[in-house]
This record gives sequence, structure tokens and C-alpha cells, in this order.
Amino acid sequence: MRRRTFITMLGGVAALAPLAARAQEAIPLVGFLRSTRQEMHLAESMRAGLAESGYEVGRNVVIEYRWADERRDRLPALAAELIRKPAAVIVCNGGAAVAVKAATSTVPIVFVTGSDPVRDGLVASFNQPGGNITGITFLAGESTGKRLELLRQLVPGAVTIAVLIDPQTNEGVVERRDLETAAKAVGQQLLVFEATADRDVEPAFASMVDRKVGALLIGTGSFLTARQRQLAALALRHRLPAARSLSGFAEAGGLMSYGSSNSDAYRQAGLYAGRILKGEKPSDLPVLQASKFDFVINLATAKALGLAVPTHLHAAADHVIE
Repeated sequence: MRRRTFITMLGGVAALAPLAARAQEAIPLVGFLRSTRQEMHLAESMRAGLAESGYEVGRNVVIEYRWADERRDRLPALAAELIRKPAAVIVCNGGAAVAVKAATSTVPIVFVTGSDPVRDGLVASFNQPGGNITGITFLAGESTGKRLELLRQLVPGAVTIAVLIDPQTNEGVVERRDLETAAKAVGQQLLVFEATADRDVEPAFASMVDRKVGALLIGTGSFLTARQRQLAALALRHRLPAARSLSGFAEAGGLMSYGSSNSDAYRQAGLYAGRILKGEKPSDLPVLQASKFDFVINLATAKALGLAVPTHLHAAADHVIE
């Protein structure tokens, strides 16, 4: 009887052994850090990329999210917190990448930025990023001329087009330069307005109305991105046909958007994070340029503004919001 009990207990221990071994295996932690307010749709895109690499939350990977809520002074502490966890890799936006890079030379970093990572000092070059960092760039300024062209086709009567930028970002400076070059080439008159704080936004729109601008291009950068719902609402209230690079702007009620897909860029970042978890080094992974572009038209907004969307633009749009 005792022998049978002993054998039964041994069998139980043997069955439990694989479970104990799995419990002791370290599940890698991916840190997700942005300088902005919470934007979970981008985190979900990153998770989708991880899943494509074979990593699923709750099974073989854990994700810790941190948001600086546009307070860049918080980024060093948030980066240090993720490093202490310890994170096996940190995925971050361009604004956060500077802080993370300054905080660690060993933890792998994957950034997503709309700016030039070489100019910003994040990497040595696109093909050989060097160190512990690589990522995805969607170089928002590269689609600036096309955005201007599409807005001109949607609002052919716009004699003057306003541009709202944040001059405190590299993206804003480059975008302004590129827009002025593109406008000069086609003889389009531009008026540039700057916004770096909430107090600048409504006065800028009031001035646009006073100066009778016919349409509005809204620039890139985290400050303006965090307020794109407010900007879309102000544009509609003041009857300004407005365009921006990110599809979320058109979805929020702006007239149109054209630019690289931010969501797809974060999916690619998730793929890179998965490759790093499998043992690849960031220095061996070239910086990728996002190749997927989204053109979105909000027909409801066009109707409210009394605009007729040309048939060829309707057909060319990747997504039309009814």
C-alpha cells in the first residue's frame, strides 16, 4: 500500500516538473514608451507586429506601457523605469527615443519617427544604425508636396492656403521649408501660423478667418497630433477645408489626410522587436522607411463645407468616410 502511494506521488511530481520548468522560464518584457498622451491603437499595431513574429501577449511576451502625456521632462524617469523592469527591448516614438538612448547603451531600442533619425542623432546611418538602436521612419515631410496638391484639387478656389506648424520640432521646420518650395513651384500663396502651446491654437484659427484663407494644411509633430480632434473641429466650425498627414485627422472630421501609415509603421516596429527577441542585434537591422501611404477623404465633411469631391480623387482614396 505504501509502495503504491509512493509511486502515485512520484507520478504527480513528474507531471508537475514540466509546468514548474515553464514557470521558471523568463518571459521577455517589451517596453512601449511614447512622449504623447495614450494612443492604444498604435500599441495594438505594435502588438500585431509582435504576433507576426510569434510573440503573443499572455503566452510568451509581456508589454509594459508608459505615456509621458506631452511632458518631455517625464521621459528620463519613464525610460529608467522600463530599463529597471528589465525590458528586453523598448519600442518608442522619436520624442522618447532620445531619452531612452541617453539612458541605456545596452537595452535594444526600436523607434518610430516622422523625422530624420540621422539628423536627430539617433543613428549613424540608415543602413548601419550602430549601437543598440534601430527603427522605422515615415519621414512625414516627404509627402508634403503631394498633400498640398491633393488639397488644391479638393479646393480649387483657394487663393491662399494657411499652414499651421509647431516650429519647436524638426519635423515642423522641415515641413515648412518643403511646403514653401512646393507652393512656389505651382504659384500657390501660403500663410504660415505657428502653435507651440494650447493658447496659440484658437487665435491662429481666428487670424486665418480674418485673413480669408481658403484652406488649411496642418503640420506634423506630437503637439499637433495630440490635438487633431480639436483641430478638426475648429476647422469645421470655421468652415476651413483642412488636411493633415495622419489618417486619424480625417477620421476625426478633417476634410482629408495623406501620408505614411503610422499604424503600419508601428506594426513594422513590432516585427523588429520580435526579431530582436529572437537574438538579432539592432545594429544589424537597417532603419526602414515606411512604404504604405494612406489617402482618406471625409465625404461628410466635404458635404458640410459645400465641396464636390472630384471623381478621380474619390476613386484614388484608400478610404472614404461617408
